Amino acid sequence: MTMPRGIPQMIVGKKYPTITVDEKKCTVPFLCKKCLQICPEIVLSVGRVMAKEKRLEEMDPRIDGNYVLHAARSEKCTVCNRCIEVCPVDAIKIEL
Repeated sequence: MTMPRGIPQMIVGKKYPTITVDEKKCTVPFLCKKCLQICPEIVLSVGRVMAKEKRLEEMDPRIDGNYVLHAARSEKCTVCNRCIEVCPVDAIKIEL
C-alpha cells in the first residue's frame, strides 16, 4: 500500500530507549563528565537537587548528591552505548 502524495508518513508506535542512571553509583557527575562529553546526541544532562540546597556553599558540584545525571532527551538516543563504555562506575543502563 502506498501513501498518497502530499500526505506525510507518520511513524506510529515508535519506541524510544529507556535510559536509567543509578544515582547511588554516579554521585558527583560534574567531577567525571565522561558520558556528557562523549554523547554525540547530547542525551544526558545534569540537574540540581533542590532539596539539598540550603546555603550557597552547599551548591558545590563536588559534594555528593547535590547534582544528579539524567536522560533529558532520551528520544534522541541512537543506542551507540558510548556512555556505558566510558562510565567508570557502571551507572548507566540503556534498554530498548
